Amino acid sequence: MTLDKILSISGKPGLYKIVTQTRNGFVVESLIDQKKVSVNIHSNISVLSEIAVYTLTEELPLREVLKKIRTKEDSKQTSISHKDSKDKLEEYFFEVLPDYDEDRVYASDIKKIVQWYNLLEKHDMLGALDEDKEVVTADEEE
Repeated sequence: MTLDKILSISGKPGLYKIVTQTRNGFVVESLIDQKKVSVNIHSNISVLSEIAVYTLTEELPLREVLKKIRTKEDSKQTSISHKDSKDKLEEYFFEVLPDYDEDRVYASDIKKIVQWYNLLEKHDMLGALDEDKEVVTADEEE
């Protein structure tokens, strides 16, 4: 499964994977409780593969940020919780991404990224980070 199939839905906690597409949207399954829900196409949905994090020089795709966390944590859960203090979250994120733009990346963003990483790790979905790269590589070769 690639990050193209994993969504964040505004107003709902956690991440969701697309089960199927419907005429008016999607049927998705929560990675938190495995409940399936129908999501209207007009809902505020973010596909993980399209999210980027501001750095001082560029916008780094979320996939690359998650890879940096995976490297730091040796493919295990993060050493901090998404519920930790703002200062602790920012300190952790600075270790992962030293050049992140502190004016445009908020503690709430860091909190989401840490929670998302831990959900992906818990469900053994970190392989999606590599699969996306392989898909790009295959397309480039054609």
